[in-house]
Amino acid sequence: MAKKTRARSREGTTQHNTDAPAGENPRRPCPCGSGKRYKACHGAGDDVIVLRPFDGLAAECDLVAMREFLPSATAPLPLRETPDVPVTLTTVLPGASAALVRPDGTIMLGMQVQTRSGDLSADLAKALRWAQTAEPGSALPVVGPGIGDGELVRLQDLLDPEATLDLTLHTDFGWWVVPSEDGTEPAADVTAALERANSVIMPTEAVVADGVRSAYWVDTGSKSHLRWVRPEPEEKLLAAMARLHARGELALTEDARFAGVFRAHGILVPVWDLDRELHPKEWAAPTAAFAARLDEALADETPLTDAERRARDALAGKQVTLR
Repeated sequence: MAKKTRARSREGTTQHNTDAPAGENPRRPCPCGSGKRYKACHGAGDDVIVLRPFDGLAAECDLVAMREFLPSATAPLPLRETPDVPVTLTTVLPGASAALVRPDGTIMLGMQVQTRSGDLSADLAKALRWAQTAEPGSALPVVGPGIGDGELVRLQDLLDPEATLDLTLHTDFGWWVVPSEDGTEPAADVTAALERANSVIMPTEAVVADGVRSAYWVDTGSKSHLRWVRPEPEEKLLAAMARLHARGELALTEDARFAGVFRAHGILVPVWDLDRELHPKEWAAPTAAFAARLDEALADETPLTDAERRARDALAGKQVTLR
């Protein structure tokens, strides 16, 4: 009964109990996305996996991007009530900490954390509650047992549901360090950690255009991609993309082919391979044109044709769940 009560307390989220159905392979990857086997992760306890943890928030696509692939980004957290001290959401904090309170009392929350439960939204809310009572200079390595115990609170309870994130993408992790008033240089270990983190950043820029949000140009070193986090339900988006695929309209341009789809936290992230020679801003117009085509396809509620169903099946075969 405890599991059923907990599940009802998260009404409106996509979730399932972690008990493996009869015949289920306990060695399969855990659906929480940890990369561990199910039996060694959520299959070992009584936790609940929320497959779409940010459902109901206008910031859902921004949150998924920060959690999964943006390297260095920050954003003020749009809370329902104005906090006593500023709260900043970040992609990753030093040591992959869940939260830290700077010496001036300002709060920073990390999205890319070392461990988490089956509900990333609840983990973030717990980290925030911890930080709001922690001493300046404190850090929370992980949201573990004893953190935020009591009444279940989720990010949906704390955030303005209509607000998106005012994201700032950084070229390095210099924002980790607060300049000292006396001009003292950071300690050697801090400098070394910064250098290590900066060395693995993949250049990333937002693609800004009419009708486009949460689309990012990413240079992986060998090639560049457009990764576009979409808020639509999976079946609806796949059907719309299948209509475009059947008409030969799925590519951004003749040289920017569709590569596949990531599934992350209950929503899809289509990906295109791009020409590395072009500047990120040069992809604004093709992306806006595709957005208009996609909106038209999303509005089409007629049954899929045979060709479109085959195209949908082909797209479904190109899906990869991010780990």
